[in-house]
Amino acid sequence: QVQFLESGGGSVQAGGSLRLSCTVSHNAWSSWRAYSLGWFRQPPGMERETVAAADSDGSTAYANSVEGRFTISRDNAQERLYLQMDGLKPEDTGTYYCAAVPAPPPTFLRLGNRIQGRGQGTLVTVSS
Repeated sequence: QVQFLESGGGSVQAGGSLRLSCTVSHNAWSSWRAYSLGWFRQPPGMERETVAAADSDGSTAYANSVEGRFTISRDNAQERLYLQMDGLKPEDTGTYYCAAVPAPPPTFLRLGNRIQGRGQGTLVTVSS
């Protein structure tokens, strides 16, 4: 059983920054390093959208909407995933979740609204 615990959300003004964290909890999930870990978000009243993903070797992929503003990083030893969000915009508002996919980061992104997570998410609110 794999669980994700997301944290770090909050309310900021446009242009601000937040750093999200995701702790991976598993019971002897020996193959987890073969998975891409990533973030997706769900804006209020809208569909889920994938944001960024990283594999255990450091390869990353980003949605066009966040490229250059967000940075994903993965700590394999600590089994944590991070998302540094700079230059936040009101359209970044939403609940952010982390997820794992047994595929490369670009494939994670292509899942779009089909992505599913197992955590409670963390809410990010960006005001103009």
